[in-house]
Amino acid sequence: MLVYQDLLTGDELLSDSFPYKEIQNGILWEVEGKWVVQGAVDVDIGANPSAEGGEDDEGVDDQAVKVVDIVDTFRLQEQPSFDKKQFVTFMKRYIKLLTPKLEGEQQDIFKKNIEGATKFLLSKLSDLQFFVGESMHDDGGLVFAYYKEGATDPTFLYFAHGLKEIKC
Repeated sequence: MLVYQDLLTGDELLSDSFPYKEIQNGILWEVEGKWVVQGAVDVDIGANPSAEGGEDDEGVDDQAVKVVDIVDTFRLQEQPSFDKKQFVTFMKRYIKLLTPKLEGEQQDIFKKNIEGATKFLLSKLSDLQFFVGESMHDDGGLVFAYYKEGATDPTFLYFAHGLKEIKC
């Protein structure tokens, strides 16, 4: 299994159990998330509640909740949304922190294509949700989520160059 960690913080953000598609010249990875039900499950153990003196409504307290699989699996923490100025400020800082950690060709590809990816994200800014890794570190990368037109499940966007592949 492969796990992808934030290159700046070490937070686990994704794994190979969630397939991705490269977009924006490979700068962004697009990953489909799913809403899933999590929590207590009603299990019939074959007992007769009336023989046991129980009532029909007695039993497991149903604590089922709907969560997004990627957010839940990697314990992503939602952040307040950014306006255009805040987002540009974040991107400038992120580029400054990430670029020195990239080597040779990867650094060149990142520098060449990050502006286009930033413009792509800016065009969707009002529709984006922002997430950070479990540590909630200020200097880490962001994970973005939005709903494609007509979709009921969110699509996640990751900066490909900000991820480090780890074999488990």
